[in-house]
Amino acid sequence: MRKKVKELLQSAPGEQVLAKGWVRTKRGNRQVKFIALNDGSTINNIQVVVNTENFDEELLKRVTTGASIAVWGNLVQSLGSGQAVEIQATKLEVIGECDPMRFPLQKKDTSLEYLRTVAHMRLRTNTFGAVLRIRHAMAFAIHKFFNDKGFVYLHTPLITESDAEGAGDMFQVTTLDLTNVPLHNGKVDFSKDFFGKKTSLTVSGQLEGELGATAVGEIYTFGPTFRAENSNTPRHLAEFWMIEPEMAFYDINDDMALAEEFVKYLVQYAIDNCADDIKFLNDKYDSTLIERLNSVLGIDFQKVTYTEAVEILEKAIADGVKFEYPVHWGTDFQSEHERYLVEKHFRKPVILIDFPKDIKAFYMKQNEDGKTVRGMDVLFPKIGEIIGGSEREASLEKLEKRIEELGMSRKNLEWYIDTRRFGTVPHSGFGLGFERLLLFITGMSNIRDVIPFPRTPKNAEF
Repeated sequence: MRKKVKELLQSAPGEQVLAKGWVRTKRGNRQVKFIALNDGSTINNIQVVVNTENFDEELLKRVTTGASIAVWGNLVQSLGSGQAVEIQATKLEVIGECDPMRFPLQKKDTSLEYLRTVAHMRLRTNTFGAVLRIRHAMAFAIHKFFNDKGFVYLHTPLITESDAEGAGDMFQVTTLDLTNVPLHNGKVDFSKDFFGKKTSLTVSGQLEGELGATAVGEIYTFGPTFRAENSNTPRHLAEFWMIEPEMAFYDINDDMALAEEFVKYLVQYAIDNCADDIKFLNDKYDSTLIERLNSVLGIDFQKVTYTEAVEILEKAIADGVKFEYPVHWGTDFQSEHERYLVEKHFRKPVILIDFPKDIKAFYMKQNEDGKTVRGMDVLFPKIGEIIGGSEREASLEKLEKRIEELGMSRKNLEWYIDTRRFGTVPHSGFGLGFERLLLFITGMSNIRDVIPFPRTPKNAEF
């Protein structure tokens, strides 16, 4: 019966085994061949030792980098360094051949830029195997964290008529014939469309999440979200995954405490369960990765008001620090400002609070000063903002006034406003961008390299 490579590497020598996987490399001489076999279960390969006099030469010629094979043999103690055991092959079968002249992943080191051009094959590399296993572990840890706390996993819609962020950068969903769009008074007649109204892919499940929180207490969403922002930066995707908890009876302090506990839990889970993959990424791409992961544990995150942060940044500019973007009270911080606060000034994760209401979403609870809202952003080294959240405005009167001030359409928000009409409660929530988290956990520098199939402007392959 087949055993996975991960299990074989942890087994004691002395048994007959069957392994299946893909050939990473083949080397050796006329008498003996050494095959590095990997099946994706671990970053580590198992070495297969082939005594050539026991095998047909034509068969061994077909064992090339990228080919899939089955190996029967004896698990023996390894005489080489790097692994405790290896397979002494008694039988070999080539399952799927791989033309070495055309296979895009050769032994030589290939750049991440090149791998993006052969993205359908890059998942087979050590790097992307590590990223995918860490991505899986983090997804599992997120569900475990909230499940153990009694939260309800809520599936919010991907197709919606509401723009939660007021951002406007949404992908439209339609079945209309784009070569013959129905018009009414010169405008698109959406009554003829599938849903009978204009609909888009969601930018956030938050608003629907609040409905769940005001029904069952504490919920979380975990699903894809979409932004039609024409941005080609290493930090933006058009399709990405978000985790958005919403909690009834939580104020801003409860919200901050949960966010801090959550990200620390995830980092610790990665360290405990993904050690081999993290070490590989640390050694290959970012020698400070393990140190940085440990640096956010066992400390309290620094809480700083937006106003205090502006003063710190203005003083830094006065002292000669150069920023690309200007800073003054009322501006939205850029990644460079967030990273300065975390990496240079406080040298620890920061939770920013009390933002100007004009740069934040309509649903955030207003402070008594009338100028700021109870928002909170968690800032991490190398990443900048990793979590954004707030206490939500529970007052019907203040929420209605804010919607009016911003000139938003109430027509498709009445259902949301009802949560403040019927049994309103203090409630809070936040959003964690899954790929932003993975950038931090893996040490990768481009967000396109922590998602299997990136969706960016002019790129929607597969």
